[in-house]
Amino acid sequence: MAKTQEKACLECGEKIKGRADKKFCSDQCRVAYNNKLNRDESNYMTNVVNLLRKNRRILLELNPSGKTRVSRETLTKKGFDFNYHTSQYKTKENAVYYYCFEQGYLPVENNWYLLVVKKETM
Repeated sequence: MAKTQEKACLECGEKIKGRADKKFCSDQCRVAYNNKLNRDESNYMTNVVNLLRKNRRILLELNPSGKTRVSRETLTKKGFDFNYHTSQYKTKENAVYYYCFEQGYLPVENNWYLLVVKKETM
């Protein structure tokens, strides 16, 4: 019988018993290891996601019908940040819609915005 190589837990270094492909000695070590692996090195990503969610909530609140016009002042007073959006859509006429997930806005004239919802989500 071939001698099996002893493996150490990736989290705590303890000897692993069981299957040959096992990487952790326990579920607690597996969870702790993956939590460390997936933790952001900084708060930057968390802050950006929170800004995007806030922008989406503002657009959703101001656009209950699915198509509304609002002023830049209204969006700004609610705390909307125009620097953050998840995607853009450019029309054949070169109009650019900005989206925070499914909630979108189109700059129109004189600091007014048309609020819309992506069609595929309605």
